[in-house]
Amino acid sequence: MKKLLTGNEAIARGAWEAGVKFATAYPGTPSTEILENVATYDGIVSEWAPNEKVAVEAAAGASIAGIRTLAAMKHVGVNVAADPIFTFAYLGVNGGSVIVTADEPGMHSSQNEQDNRNYARHAKMPMFEPSDSQEAKDMLKEAYEVSETYDCPVLYRMTTRVCHSKSIVECEDRVEVDDKEYVKDIMKNCPLPAHARVMQVKLAKNFEKLAEYTETSKWNYIEDNQKEIGVIASGVAFRYAKEVFGDTASYLKLGFSYPLPKKLIAEFAGKVKKIYVLEENDPILETEIKAMGIDVIGKDVFPTMGELTPERIREALYGKSEVTLAPDPEKIVGRPPAFCAGCPHRGIFYELGRRKNIMIFSDIGCYSLGLTPPYNATDAMICMGASISGGHGVAKAMDIKNNDMKVVSVIGDSTFFHSGMTSLMDVTYNKSNVLTVILDNRITGMTGHQENPGSGFDLKGEPAPIMDIETIVRALGVKNVRTVDPNNLEETDAALDWGLSNDEASVIITRWPCALKRFSQADKEEFPEAFKRHCKVDTDLCIGCKKCLKSGCPALAFNSTVPKKSGILEESCLGCEVCLQICPKHAIYVEEEK
Repeated sequence: MKKLLTGNEAIARGAWEAGVKFATAYPGTPSTEILENVATYDGIVSEWAPNEKVAVEAAAGASIAGIRTLAAMKHVGVNVAADPIFTFAYLGVNGGSVIVTADEPGMHSSQNEQDNRNYARHAKMPMFEPSDSQEAKDMLKEAYEVSETYDCPVLYRMTTRVCHSKSIVECEDRVEVDDKEYVKDIMKNCPLPAHARVMQVKLAKNFEKLAEYTETSKWNYIEDNQKEIGVIASGVAFRYAKEVFGDTASYLKLGFSYPLPKKLIAEFAGKVKKIYVLEENDPILETEIKAMGIDVIGKDVFPTMGELTPERIREALYGKSEVTLAPDPEKIVGRPPAFCAGCPHRGIFYELGRRKNIMIFSDIGCYSLGLTPPYNATDAMICMGASISGGHGVAKAMDIKNNDMKVVSVIGDSTFFHSGMTSLMDVTYNKSNVLTVILDNRITGMTGHQENPGSGFDLKGEPAPIMDIETIVRALGVKNVRTVDPNNLEETDAALDWGLSNDEASVIITRWPCALKRFSQADKEEFPEAFKRHCKVDTDLCIGCKKCLKSGCPALAFNSTVPKKSGILEESCLGCEVCLQICPKHAIYVEEEK
């Protein structure tokens, strides 16, 4: 049976065919769809974890117990999971275990462009790199064989284009793998220093065996076109190379890319006169091949940052790209990302942007857009969970400097569960005067509406206990807590006054559902009026002051219907009423649903 699948869908299929029985992940682009698709297969227990560290620890535990496991995350998620990953490599496996890292050259929706091939070398884990959907499925199945044969978890590197591009996949039946017996073995599973030293030696010996495997792996092969030019590449860079060079070059394709097949590389080098190494981001292959004494051309010619597209390869080699239809810059309208119409984050950022003498530390999520005009309501951000702990550091520094600037940390509900709780604990434990604003939009918004511990449902849409944020916040030692409707600017403004006036840690929880959320029955009962109205402009009262535009709502337009007057796009407006409250002339009114 053949199917047209994305790389992420193919990984899910491969996990099912390989007999995986437990899969866990934290959603993050470009990896999110892996677990969403795994969850559609019978025979695999699938779940969202609160964060990537928890996901890897759960997968490791299930592996120790004797079943095949999968943990998936985006590239920066591996940073969160690094602690257990490094030790898991020492322990080895019982049931095979694969950790998928979805890297993002080009940083389309990420805060950095790190190359997680470095983690394979750092943690001493073998690594596969598929270049299309068929390989994504097939390599994953072999990754479990490698994991169990060589007693090690396997790092499985995807990139954005492989994750989201579609190609034909030949699907097969599921292989029911016998569960491994769990046997108590503290020498294997408890990495006390004395045990870990033994584990380290075992890991080194396993890598000696893996060095033999990589030389004969079917995923590492030479495509000899009897040409003087040779190309060495892995992952999607191999597909790009084929598009640019065609049959004018010979190729060494590396699919099992760590440890490197050094004998195969040397053999390939003997067949060609000039070698290009094509790889996105870091010069990892280039550096290791040059260390073997083989002269190759790499980052001295090809880009060191961003995606290595065929166009960029052609530009680097030939100084020009293929002729295409060029866009007319004068006809292109700039469309920076913005909060959706009806977004519950709009009100809080509107009010924060009006404040003076505050430092706003934001987190990673939709609310990162609070830094853009017209709000200009963000001063710093680092990574998930860092808004609270980073804000704590700013507050301590301001105290040391005798600066009276107040600190506001902004974080989303899913991110709070991910890594914000320990950060808030740091604030209360170390007596920091930080105002934390938790934006509870009832779902994990930025990655596509995945459930989280506060939404009331699990990955498969089955009812789950709701983790009440206010209860958790109070349990973490915060005495000053308020929950507000962020669309009510007066209530939100008063809450900010209250929080900033306190001389100890305070938390404001804004509670209103994402404008794009599919409402559960509980949502319908709690927010019965949500998104059932829309606003209109009375052009007779409108004076064209444009103050309503400071709400940043894409449903608002100036000169849309009447010159020098504001207007509201009825098909976009969801009736949050933020613009209505901003208008100084009461020229905006609510039209009830008919």
